[in-house]
Amino acid sequence: MKKAMISITDYCVQCDVEQEFVYALHREGLIEIVTEREKPYIRDEQLSDLEQFRRLYYDLNINIEGIDAMHHLLHKVKLMREEINQLRNRLRLHEDGW
Repeated sequence: MKKAMISITDYCVQCDVEQEFVYALHREGLIEIVTEREKPYIRDEQLSDLEQFRRLYYDLNINIEGIDAMHHLLHKVKLMREEINQLRNRLRLHEDGW
């Protein structure tokens, strides 16, 4: 099954975003750009991240490096929450067994 993609040009026009911003995110490794028929696209599943990055950059004036640092920290927080939930579930199993 082919995944849905959005043209970078279309996204930038619709959201009033500079294409260089999207390419800077790509260079930093924050989003992936897919080229098909010599046109750049982003995958649908990256739209929520791209929207978050756009708000940080344009609304809060956070530079690309700051966005990268925040993204990394938020990812670590998400992993830690998942681990805490797993540990809580294991603890409940042991408590229920007593």
